[in-house]
Amino acid sequence: MFNRRLLELLVCPVSKAPLVYRPESEELWCSASGLAYAITDGIPVLIAEEARELSAEERETLREGG
Repeated sequence: MFNRRLLELLVCPVSKAPLVYRPESEELWCSASGLAYAITDGIPVLIAEEARELSAEERETLREGG
C-alpha cells in the first residue's frame, strides 16, 4: 500500500512537477516528463533510468484529469 501523504512531498526527479498516483498500475505518473515510476513494496522508485514512458493514451488520461 502506498502512503498517499507521501505523495504531497514527492516530485518528478526529471521535471520537478507533481506526480499522480495510479493505484491500478501501482505507479506514479508525471504529465510534464511523460514518465511512470513504479512503486515496489510501497516505496516509489524515482529513478529516471528505471521509469517507463507513458503511452499517448496514458498522457491523454492525465490531461483529462483522470
